[in-house]
Amino acid sequence: MGYSVNEEALIIIKVCDSWYKNKEIADFHKRNNLSGREIHLSRMNFAKRGCADDANLCEIVSVVPEKENAAQEFIESLFEESRFEVQYRKQLEKTSATGTAGAYVYLKSADFIEYGEDKAKVSGGDIRINYCDADSIIPLTIENDLVTECAFCASGRVKGKIKTTLVTFTLENNLYKADTVIFDHSGKIEEEGSIQLGEIKPFAIMTNAEVNNLEDMEGYGLPKIYNSIPVFKALDLCYNILYGDLDKGEKLVFLNEVLAEVKTREDGTYMLTPQQKDLFILLGEKLPDQDILIKEYTPEIRVEDITKVFELLLSLLSMSFGYGTKKYTFENGKITTATEYIGEKQDSMQELNKQRKNAEDYITDIVRAAMWFSNQFHGTSYNLEEGLSIEFDDSYIEDKTAKLEQMRADALSFPEIPWLTREYIKEKYNLSDEEVEKYISEGKEAMEPDKPEEEE
Repeated sequence: MGYSVNEEALIIIKVCDSWYKNKEIADFHKRNNLSGREIHLSRMNFAKRGCADDANLCEIVSVVPEKENAAQEFIESLFEESRFEVQYRKQLEKTSATGTAGAYVYLKSADFIEYGEDKAKVSGGDIRINYCDADSIIPLTIENDLVTECAFCASGRVKGKIKTTLVTFTLENNLYKADTVIFDHSGKIEEEGSIQLGEIKPFAIMTNAEVNNLEDMEGYGLPKIYNSIPVFKALDLCYNILYGDLDKGEKLVFLNEVLAEVKTREDGTYMLTPQQKDLFILLGEKLPDQDILIKEYTPEIRVEDITKVFELLLSLLSMSFGYGTKKYTFENGKITTATEYIGEKQDSMQELNKQRKNAEDYITDIVRAAMWFSNQFHGTSYNLEEGLSIEFDDSYIEDKTAKLEQMRADALSFPEIPWLTREYIKEKYNLSDEEVEKYISEGKEAMEPDKPEEEE
């Protein structure tokens, strides 16, 4: 088709994905020790932990149109049928890991009503969202760091056979066209088709908000894992040192064989009892000091030294992930995570807001594309220019108990402002505006004195 594939970017993405998936890194986790024996280092998978904590900060609660309520039911149905809540959470983690995630809108089980001259018109079908990881995304045209033309490619198994689907979205006269090619396991084209779309971009790309400083990654976001790989390696090494100390930390008792009453076989070899095998290492009669018949040895477990190293590495990891030096830290004998720290220290809100802006644009592009598909193929008339109100889950970055206590204090301090009381009750008991008004009215009626009965 005349496009080139950025293989350098895909190599970086593959490396980051291996750390995220906790794969064994061949040139690091598998090695030979000083004796030449092959060993396998244990893996802590801190890469996954860091990406998961990042994802916590961009979880959404609701997506609603700002004015047109008619589209609300369509959005809820689209998200439910496409499992958006689950897939969006996964994509948040992958955006942190590999820098990029994407999705495109398509019609499932659509009817072709006209086909010819490399163009097709379709009707019917269910509108769905197809989600793509970074290694399945191939930016074709980038303008001001925005991907305006893109290809999506992924392989899957259908009835036991591998098939690869390539979907390209390109612009012709400011209108998008979608070309789909399906290859069989040998690379032979099995099926292909083309459909003319409109001005609305039918796909969306979400990238990490931090500026990508890596070369040859145009159109992709910065993979946070990539710059932190040295720290991940050091953390795994540190853990293996601790594990080695614990593994060899059992107390040893050296006992002279005269005291152990060891029996020997005819060939002179020892016949040890199970207890002697488990508890004792026998020394011959020729001891360095014949007065020493019993000696204990307890290996040192370097917990304090290893803890200091962990603290340093966790601080370096925090800095590389963009949340200050206390994203992870040891405090009072426990590891404090990003969500706990941000809840107490709001110095990370700037980074958080940048990433939320990218998430808002991503969700808006998906919904707008889906509404265009509905208008075009299902005969609806949704307003494509209307904005969306996207509410994020702030429970990770604020103390809800402290917030409610402050709202209660405000309501008591300013009784002349009924709105404060209503907002407190609404937040405290998770009520709707109608329920709040109902209960307030019932409370006022209960407080009014009973009226005397009128005389006949």
